[in-house]
Amino acid sequence: MGREEFIQHKINEKLYTPPYFKKMEQYNKEGAPILCRLPSPPPLSIEEIKDYIEKNAQILDIRGPTSFAGGYMPNSLNIWSEGLPAFVGWFLNYQDPIIIIDENHKKMEKITRYLIRLGYDNIAGYIAGGFSTWFKAAEKTNTLNIWTVQTLKEHLDDDCIFILDVRKTSEWNSGYIKGTHHIYLGHLKNRLGEVPRDKKVVVYCGTGFRASVGASILKMNGYKDVTNVLGSMMAWRKAGYPLVKD
Repeated sequence: MGREEFIQHKINEKLYTPPYFKKMEQYNKEGAPILCRLPSPPPLSIEEIKDYIEKNAQILDIRGPTSFAGGYMPNSLNIWSEGLPAFVGWFLNYQDPIIIIDENHKKMEKITRYLIRLGYDNIAGYIAGGFSTWFKAAEKTNTLNIWTVQTLKEHLDDDCIFILDVRKTSEWNSGYIKGTHHIYLGHLKNRLGEVPRDKKVVVYCGTGFRASVGASILKMNGYKDVTNVLGSMMAWRKAGYPLVKD
């Protein structure tokens, strides 16, 4: 870009401000709590996890969308592991303990580092043995509906569905699916009143990862019929399906 074009681009750019920025501002001004070393969250048994849930623990499921859809603990927030730096600061609070749900704990040091860098010192631990420990113990397990883009296209004109795009505004402006409603993922929790509870809510994003985050938020807030579109906009474009542009 030339100088003037770049200036106009920056002036018109829409930036999102996640809530954790306030905590970062506080730490930058006052100093963050001193950590002698990076914490090592302990493995937790089913009973220990239940005890933490009684204390309003936050359940953070860091698996991918397909694994989460196949089965998850009730009231889990699903943010895939590589998406934590970008999105966990929108949704977790700094008071209640955090329990991490994954498959094999191989990324636990990296996950801990992500959380600590965002100011989350309240990591209670992770599920011992991975998520399979939960369903092997016959504990209550929920599932999430998933659609392909082909299925979405077949139902595009159904009156009983509410299609929700959780991408950034810049992505939305580049093209969206007909009949879609746009709420940026980070704002979804505070705009649930715009999402009807008497329809099937079908969520899409760029590839299906952010849509899984959005779907988990809806499920946590009592929405019964929620579906994630696997592949989302990337697959929709690959299939050659039409887009709308304002």
